[in-house]
Amino acid sequence: MRPERAVLPGIGISLVIAIISQWINASVIKGIGAPTVALLIGMLLGNTVVRQPLWYSGTAWAEKRLLEYSVTLLGATITFQTIMALKISGLGFILIQMAVTILCAIWIGKRLHFSEGMTLLMAGGNAVCGSSAIAAITPAIEAKDEDKRLSITLVNLMGTILMLTLPLIGYAAFGANNLLRGALIGGTVQSVGQVIASATMVNQATTTYATLFKILRIIMLIVVVLVFSQLHQRHQQQLSATGATEVTPISWTSNLKRALPWYVIGFFILCIWNSWFTFPPVVVNLAHLLSNWCEVTALAAIGLRLNFAAFIKAGKKLALYGGGLMIVQVVCALLLIKFLL
Repeated sequence: MRPERAVLPGIGISLVIAIISQWINASVIKGIGAPTVALLIGMLLGNTVVRQPLWYSGTAWAEKRLLEYSVTLLGATITFQTIMALKISGLGFILIQMAVTILCAIWIGKRLHFSEGMTLLMAGGNAVCGSSAIAAITPAIEAKDEDKRLSITLVNLMGTILMLTLPLIGYAAFGANNLLRGALIGGTVQSVGQVIASATMVNQATTTYATLFKILRIIMLIVVVLVFSQLHQRHQQQLSATGATEVTPISWTSNLKRALPWYVIGFFILCIWNSWFTFPPVVVNLAHLLSNWCEVTALAAIGLRLNFAAFIKAGKKLALYGGGLMIVQVVCALLLIKFLL
């Protein structure tokens, strides 16, 4: 079979799952999020009936490339003007919330003896924007594919729990204050789709504020990728110094290229372009639509390739990791909102 044809079966089944997931999210179980549905369906099929080698090339391509395209297109939907809209207090809230999330994700991950790749992917996925952040960080820290799949699965499950519970927590903590409820959802929930779905359960004003806070987190993606790349290099150097592993010297340009793969650069360029010249609404809407479809299809492929037995084997540790980090995120957000906003 020709290489371009070899990928078609896997891409095709991933797309079919994505279409079914979008329909389920829109018509059957509204608000749960098509990416989460696609991931779960993929996991079910990939560990039962879709296990033949026929699918491997296409699901591998969809897992890698479609997430990259999703990250790039996301840049056309945001602008740096968001920072001005939220003022200094809003910026401070997001930066501290992200820093606490990252530090706690790394600390908890180390305590539970997860790999460096898993802890950094969990840190970035929860602090920034879920699957898209994990896709951007993976090459910068040379993370294993299995770590990427596990972290994407856990982050999406965490996001679904927060998506459903934060509207209630927000009402209990802040009453009818739409700004504060939007800050809680936009500053905590993982993916863009989950943020919008969660805030929509409240009202339109909360959705607007939540989206603004979420966009500010996404803008920080490029900073997180660069910082994590440096952390990885420092960790490798420490291992080399102890004789645990050999580290091949990497030039500054090679390190920068690995920390900033083409799709992160594309994200940044589109974000700058949209900030300076403002894309027409039709372009922004199209970019958002395509980004969403790329993400959902990629998560379907990731589910198809995920080793469910390995996920279950690490179930207790993953539950402790996800549960502990969710508690930290929510408590920290509630305290920061109270004192900063």
